[in-house]
Amino acid sequence: MKSFYDVQQLLKKFGLIIYFKDEHNTIEMMNQELKDIHQSGLISNEEFIQARLILNQRKMGKL
Repeated sequence: MKSFYDVQQLLKKFGLIIYFKDEHNTIEMMNQELKDIHQSGLISNEEFIQARLILNQRKMGKL
């Protein structure tokens, strides 16, 4: 997983397509859904950490 698109595709595997007009809100909702999926044991720790890192980098780039 290397890009924001890859994170979107990961969430899409679970039937989640997240989009808000404000990208900050989109990223926050994606983070929350990733936490829920991880807590349910559906993704590995490595996938979770990598996805969160990508989202945080994207968020910081928008500030």
